[in-house]
Amino acid sequence: MNLSKNILAEIKEIEIPADDYFDLPEKVLQFGTGVLLRGLPDYFIDKANKQNIFNGRIVVVKSTDGSSENFVQQNYLYTQCIRGIENGNNVEENSINASISRIISAKNNWNEVLQCAANAELQLIISNTTEVGIALTDDGINENPPASFPGKLLAFLYKRFTIFNGDISKGFIIIPTELIINNADKLLAILIELSKKNNLSQAFLNWLTNANHFCNSLVDRIVPGKPPKEQLNDIENTIGYKDQVIIVSEPYSLWAIETKNKLVKEILSFGKVDKGIIIADDINIYRELKLRLLNGAHTFSCGLALLADFATVKEAMDDETFSAFVKQLMLNEICPSITENNLSEEDAINFSRKVLDRFRNPFIQHQWLGITMQYSSKMCMRNVPVILNYIKRFDKNPSLMSLGFAAHILFMKPVEVNAGKCFGEMNGNKYFINDDNANLYADAWKENNTANVVKKILINEGLWKTDLTKFNSFTQSIIDDLDLLIKDKNGINNCIKSKLKK
Repeated sequence: MNLSKNILAEIKEIEIPADDYFDLPEKVLQFGTGVLLRGLPDYFIDKANKQNIFNGRIVVVKSTDGSSENFVQQNYLYTQCIRGIENGNNVEENSINASISRIISAKNNWNEVLQCAANAELQLIISNTTEVGIALTDDGINENPPASFPGKLLAFLYKRFTIFNGDISKGFIIIPTELIINNADKLLAILIELSKKNNLSQAFLNWLTNANHFCNSLVDRIVPGKPPKEQLNDIENTIGYKDQVIIVSEPYSLWAIETKNKLVKEILSFGKVDKGIIIADDINIYRELKLRLLNGAHTFSCGLALLADFATVKEAMDDETFSAFVKQLMLNEICPSITENNLSEEDAINFSRKVLDRFRNPFIQHQWLGITMQYSSKMCMRNVPVILNYIKRFDKNPSLMSLGFAAHILFMKPVEVNAGKCFGEMNGNKYFINDDNANLYADAWKENNTANVVKKILINEGLWKTDLTKFNSFTQSIIDDLDLLIKDKNGINNCIKSKLKK
């Protein structure tokens, strides 16, 4: 049988949502249907609802193409399976999440999205539109729909302002979860600029900045999504039903929300239900640890892992040489580069050890290829500041970081460009280079030698916010590593082993 409201009474192995759960009002507007949102913020909201604390459901805005039919057939219910190791113990938990009330396609039903602005009980807006989603465009708010996420959000907020005649009490708490430093501050700045481009009134601008609370936030949980077939079969045999939108996540969770406002803290009442939710005046330490040590290590490692023919993070961590690379990358290069002010070496080392345990989680099939999405922007935001800090502090090349950077350049090499889309090839497998800057790399790779390729990429200040060729040792190290990766079929292990400390 397939998961839906109709079969809840027949489910014996999992606690089911109470009947009155489905009558809860919509309090949250969520931009994004991705597994991270479903596995973390939606998980916390569901957990709170089941404890009669938050008592509000989520209406989701879907901006990408693709059908929501599987969600519709399941009455927007989905199963979350938590698998991993916590405090030395295996964790295996299953729950049915009922937090989503409906999903609306922005492309096909934009007016229905705007109608949600009339719901006076709506209090919270959350988003996860990838790191390139929060960007200033020339969107017109009267488009159907506006193309960008900020454009859609501004149109929605203007609709709210209009419906309630600028009532200061009808603003929202807005929490973007995109992995950008000071994500809410950046989003607000874009909305203000976009309001001016759309010639919106000063009264609206006042309402935008005074009635709404923009909270910087940080999310951290590995949520690969649907489990592989063998694991899925085992789970379905245990829970007794099939689920087309089932997700798996690790036990570790963090949603750090930055606010000093007491009213905001009261409205975010779901913060009481789980130690993974931190609502604090300042979240910089949590952001720096996660951004640099978990996400940064992923980004430095993904191209290298794929070159070594590892499909998943766990598979790579089972390899002694590659595991040593990741460990030394974090402990010997990233940690010394980020410890300053309120972030101690002890905090960084302790967090690194947790990350290593998470990478080795035997239940999570985290695909390296998925981590390469928007590879260049991730490398810029997550890792370039760390590289610059290392060079400034130690006046030498960070050899493991530079190897990861070289592998990234090789991953971005296209073997085919078709209709503006670039495709690469590794170990006989062709893949889509899912990166907005793919054509810049394609142009660089037209050069006849690797030195020219590397210099053309590193000098591009549009990519890195600086000219990386200024650092001669770093540039030469990438050239040398790239040459070896290309010419030696055993180049991966040779490169890594030559750089590891004994």
